[in-house]
Amino acid sequence: QAQVVESGGGLVQEGGSLRLSCTTSGVGYVMAWFRQAPGKEREGVASISRSGDGEIYADDVKGRFAISRDVAENTLYLQMDSLKLEDTAMYYCAADRLYYGLNRLYTYWGQGTQVTVSL
Repeated sequence: QAQVVESGGGLVQEGGSLRLSCTTSGVGYVMAWFRQAPGKEREGVASISRSGDGEIYADDVKGRFAISRDVAENTLYLQMDSLKLEDTAMYYCAADRLYYGLNRLYTYWGQGTQVTVSL
């Protein structure tokens, strides 16, 4: 049973940047970031392979967000640049032994960290 904990959310102005972090209690997981805005379904943002050499992004964040991981530290990151109002959401970190993608098929989930983008 992996424990997943996010941090780094906050309030940022449109066009600004923010970096989210996520730690896990185990090793060897595919990791991903999801987000959920009020009244909307949870959607995949980015996923990274166990080794870190493979990345998948949702179309609306490509070129603005970058997912990375420190394998030795069991830490996942999401660098978010050029933030838009529509990026406002609760951001969740997820982990799974096998699944690699942007569907909600991950086994372990964090509690989420709020990102709010303002004018």
